[in-house]
This record gives sequence, structure tokens and C-alpha cells, in this order.
Amino acid sequence: MPSITTISIDKLARLVGTPHCPALVDVRTDDDYNRNPRLIPSSMRRPHADPAAWAGEFAGRSAIVICQKGAQLSEGAAAWLRHAGISADALEDGFEGWRKAGLPLVSTTRMPPPDSQGRTVWVTRARPKVDRIACPWLIRRFVDPRAVFLFVAPAEVEGVAERFAATPFDVEGVFWSHRGETCTFDIMVEEFGLATGPLRRLAAIVRGADTGRMDAAPQAAGLLAASLGLSRMYADDLAQLQAGMTLYDAFYRWCRDATDETHTLHSKKPGA
Repeated sequence: MPSITTISIDKLARLVGTPHCPALVDVRTDDDYNRNPRLIPSSMRRPHADPAAWAGEFAGRSAIVICQKGAQLSEGAAAWLRHAGISADALEDGFEGWRKAGLPLVSTTRMPPPDSQGRTVWVTRARPKVDRIACPWLIRRFVDPRAVFLFVAPAEVEGVAERFAATPFDVEGVFWSHRGETCTFDIMVEEFGLATGPLRRLAAIVRGADTGRMDAAPQAAGLLAASLGLSRMYADDLAQLQAGMTLYDAFYRWCRDATDETHTLHSKKPGA
């Protein structure tokens, strides 16, 4: 049972991938990390030895600190964060407990190198519709919450990628793009190690909407309609992305929690 300074793995698993997830801070030693270079989704690495140096990054947010087994490193770093006025807990049983529970872990070998501020930077074609909103949603919710997305003229994606050290996606001839009948979202789910039941279900919906194969999932037509509507509502791609985050949050929660529910006069309480 979690103590007053910890959060359980089950509770954190319900928060991961949602807009309410706290900042997740991995303070494992380099030796422990190098033995298993994966991360709990959306977590970021920080050195355990000097939490006072990075605590300010999380001002105004809550945080969960993760070490190898949920012992002194995460407890100590979480205490330092609380000293800095930040609501923080340690993850009970740590990274090992999460791994043993069979929960998803992000493969960092597939993550692009970070910029000087520790963020991954991505570039794709302007005027996004489906895949180019779905992929940023996936990255920000499960891979890198601080990721930067650049939307540029199609002919300039390659040049911008080179000049600005950005990773191109959803364009021809790059790693993060369509392969056969799969779309870029499918590729990211698989390559990052996020092939959970809910994300596979969402991938089928995205694939259908993005490729015009509405038989892939009954919800694909609805996602396409909503995506096209957003593209007409927003002239600014980043504003459209922000609105699209909420759209995909809703589709993800349906995929995770509500596939067996039908419309009734009495709705379930949000978060139930």
C-alpha cells in the first residue's frame, strides 16, 4: 500500500496519457538506466544528485519521481521538490515495479536527440489533417511532453529538418512515415513500444481516417469529419494542434475506458 509520500503503480497507470498526468521525473542512476534504456511514458531523465538545480522546472505543477525500486533516490528527490514548493510523490516500487506489471515502456533508442533545452524537435508539412495531429498528440502525451512541432511548406521539410536539427515525420522517404498499409501513427505506436490495447484501437481509427479506409474502424469517419472541421476552423497550425489535443484525448479515453458503453439518459461521472 502506498505511503503518504508515494503513489501506486495502478494510480499512475490511469494518469499516463491524459492531460492530468503530473510531470514524471526519472532519477535512476546512469548504471540502472543503461541496463534498460527505456522510460515510463512521458517521463524525463534528471540527475538525482542535485534536485535543487532542476526543481524550478516544475514550479506550478505536480510531479512524480521515479527511481529503480521506489526507495531512497525517488523519496529524497521528491522531498527536495516539496521543499521547493512543488507537490511531489515517489512512485511505489519504482521503474522495476512498473516493468514487472507489464506496463508500456518507451524505447529511448528511437527518440531523436534533444535540443539545448532538452526537447525533441519535429518537422512536418503545414496544414495538418489527421496523422500530423495524431502523431504530435502521441508524442506529447507518451514520449516527450515538451516536444516542439514545426509546420512548414511541404517542399521545405527536408531543408528545415537539416538546418534546425529537427526530425521529419509524415513525409515520403523518412523513417517516421507510412509503411505499406500503415500510417505514421501506427509506426510511432510500434517503434516507441506503446502497442497497448487502447493505443492499437486508436491507431486503427487514425489509419482509417488518414488513408480513407473507413472499414478499418467504425469511428474513422467521425475522426475524419472532426479533423477536417478543425482544419477549417483554425488558420494557424499550432492553434489547430492545441485544439486537436483535446480531440485525441477524448478518442483515447473512449478507446481505453468506454468501448462497451452505449448512450443512455444517465451518463457516467467523468473520470469514473
